[in-house]
Formats: sequence, structure tokens, C-alpha cells
Amino acid sequence: MRFRKPSWFLLALAILLCGSPRAQAEQKQPDGPFVFGYVNENSRVAGDTLAFHLSCSGEEVAISIDRVGTTRERVFEKTDIACQAYPIPDRASSHGCDWPAAFSMPVPEQWRSGCYIATVRLTGDDQTASTSILFVVRSARPGQDTKILLQLATNTYNAYTNWGGHSLYGYHDRDGLQGHRVSFERPIYPQFNNWELPFVQWAENNGYQIDYAVNLDLERHPEILQHYNLVLSVGHDEYWSSAMRDNLEQFISDGGNVAFFSGNTCCWQVRSEDDGQALTCWKQAYNMDPLYRVGDQGLLSTLWSHHLIGRPENELTGVGFLWGGYHKSHGQFMDGDAAFKVHRPDHWLFEGTDLKRNDKFGSKDTIVGYECDGCELEWKDDLPFPTHRDGTPESFTVLATCPARWAPGDSYWYDRFPKDRVGAAVLGTYTRGGTVVTSGTTDWAHGLKGQDPAVVQITKNVLDRLAKRQETGSKP
Repeated sequence: MRFRKPSWFLLALAILLCGSPRAQAEQKQPDGPFVFGYVNENSRVAGDTLAFHLSCSGEEVAISIDRVGTTRERVFEKTDIACQAYPIPDRASSHGCDWPAAFSMPVPEQWRSGCYIATVRLTGDDQTASTSILFVVRSARPGQDTKILLQLATNTYNAYTNWGGHSLYGYHDRDGLQGHRVSFERPIYPQFNNWELPFVQWAENNGYQIDYAVNLDLERHPEILQHYNLVLSVGHDEYWSSAMRDNLEQFISDGGNVAFFSGNTCCWQVRSEDDGQALTCWKQAYNMDPLYRVGDQGLLSTLWSHHLIGRPENELTGVGFLWGGYHKSHGQFMDGDAAFKVHRPDHWLFEGTDLKRNDKFGSKDTIVGYECDGCELEWKDDLPFPTHRDGTPESFTVLATCPARWAPGDSYWYDRFPKDRVGAAVLGTYTRGGTVVTSGTTDWAHGLKGQDPAVVQITKNVLDRLAKRQETGSKP
């Protein structure tokens, strides 16, 4: 999330420096050995061309590709691939590197759907430099081998990547500015290892077969959704386009189930550009978004909860960042226990956990950490209930909470946000066609990695129950 009070002068400069058409000035290459790269598309299916766009300080590289699940399974190796150094355009971060493909191959039919990591190494006299490139192989027969689909938070990976100069954040920007456009056609720093990987390893190790996709697939290939009963979001799934959200909400209305084992989810609206190879988000500077002046404000690239959009993420997930915040992060609740407090232990989510009302779980693995989502609550007889004024669905049930709060100054730019409000990470669920479960925290998967008994059992309950599609309008 990383809000900061904006300097309007700097934001104006950002327009010029981070996205305007201006002369292409090359950036300096590293002094030592290097290899950089990206793929033509971060989601492929059997038969599609997988192209590696590389730049290196040597003359040749070797590529090895592993499928990452319970273990790393080597599926491909090739040496003696010609490579050379290419310029880094000044606008590489916003408009891509435009490097030619050093190597291309069709995705083999025998590659299972999964998360794949290509390791590219310099060969020859100097083998000290390497890079990793993440991509996903979708199922060529969606829904036939499993009814569970995990879509990776690849938009968030891109938003936080500052390679080439800029990200959608100013704190690590080359010029100390905040960009408003980022390209996938450059090396990307995935957050996969911190959140999705622990979930993937636990799931596959426990016999759950899962098909894989990326954020953009919800926008470009929504037809695959009809073949699944349960769609998963894991970790830090912050940046969503309108098309992504429209398609997933239709999936839910049609009886499909979704589990958000994630936090800060669907916080910012983005717009895909260049056929999905870039995304735009003006964030705090929403009045600099060109759409602000032309009246189509429903697609403004700012907070989904902003009153000009009027479509809070609570309507999708049940919760949102405006009513959550940070826990053990950004100076908020740094001495907190990072645990959920149980409010309704008789709910099916808690079956087999032996948890009782007011019990806590998850502290050992800090499952409530970093960024959290919640809803406006009112308390009756020491039990929390949603007010529904924030967009949280009428059928939403609050199952467990943990205190969370925005950092001081986060809300200064947003004229309708109360100052210094204490919120909560909220674990809960609702049914509206299909059933939606939300963990309200980015760090839920850390409890799976640490084998927390309650986290493991709750996750199993969700997967086992919601992998079976409910009749539209029924309540599990």
C-alpha cells in the first residue's frame, strides 16, 4: 500500500518523467557481469510461444526451467544461447525495454499447469551472473483435472517493481517520484516467494491439485472461469482492473466460489494498456488521470473505495483496506500478537479446530501481519457485526478479528477518510450466488508454512467445501 502525503509539484513532475513521450535517453548498465530478462507473456498455455527477451554482458547464456510446487521439478535445459547487451531505455519502466527475443520455444504439452521459474546464467569464462524469470502455464483443459484455480497477483508484482527507474511508488524510485504507468516488458521482481509459494507448497504437498493463472487472465480469458468451482487469491493481491473484477463478480453470481487468502486485496483500480503489457494507476493523484476530466470516473485509476468510483472492494471481498490497515508493520501494533480472535466458533470454517469463542490462533507465524482488510463493525453482546455502510454484503458473517490501523498521514490526500481510526483484520464469509471467504490479511499463508493447526484446518475446510460448486442462491 505505502501511502504518502503527496507533493503536487512532484506529482506534476512525475507526469513528465514517468510517462510523457520524450526523448529516449539510455540508462547505464551495471559495471559488473549481468544478465536481465523477461518473457513475452507471463501466462502461457501448451502450444503457445514462450519467448525470452534477454540482455547480458557476455556472449552466451544457459536457461534452465523448473516447475515449482512441492519440489522444484526440472523440465527444460538449454545451453549456448547467444546473448548480448542492449540499451535500457529511459522509459523502460513505463513502456518496456523492447529487447529482441534471444530464445523462443513452444510450451510443451506435457508441462502441467503451474508456476515455472526460468534461471538464466551467463556461461563461458564468467558464470557469476544469473537472473530468475517467473511465468505461469495455464491448463490446456481448464477444470478437467481440478476445480480449483489460483491466480497469481502479477499486477502487484509489476506495481512494486522499480527496474528501469520507476514503480507505482516513490519510496524506491530512481528520481524519488511516483510513476503512474508500469510495463511487464522488463525484468519484474515477483513477491511470489513470500506469499503464494508457501501456499502452493502446502497445497500440493497435501494432495490438492490446482490449476494456475495470473491476474490478467481474469481479464483476457474469463471463459476459463466457468470450468472451476473455486478461485483463489493468495498474499498481496492489490491491483485489479475493472474487467478482472467484473468477470469474477459474475462468476460468484453464477454460483462460483472465491477464497481470498490475501490482504490489501483489490485496493487500487488499474487499467490495462498495450494489450495487457502495461498497467496504469494514478493512485492518490486521481485528478491527474485523464478520465477525471472526461466524466468516465467509474474507471478512475485510484482507490476502488473512492467516492468518485463508488465501488468499494468490500462488495467483492467483504472487506477493504479503508477499514483495516497495518499490523506489526508501518509502526502500527508492533507489539501485537498477530493472531485472530475467534468470535463464532460454531461456523463451518472452524470445524475440526477445537477453537472456542475468544480463543486466538496464528500468533506463532504472525498470520495477521503487514497489510490487513476489514469492515465497519458494531458490537452487540461482545460480538462484532458489519454495519454494511461500507459496501460489505448483507450476508457477511464476521468470524474472527485482529486490530489494525493506518499509519499516521496515510489519509491526508483522501478528503473523506476519518483520521486515526482503529480498524481490524477480519476473517469472514458471505454468500451471494456462490460463497466468498476472506482472511483479511496478506500473511495467511505463513501459517501454512509454519503448520499452524488452526490455519491448516480452516484452509482445508475452505478448499474441501468450496471446490464443490453450490447451487445458485444456496448457502453452504
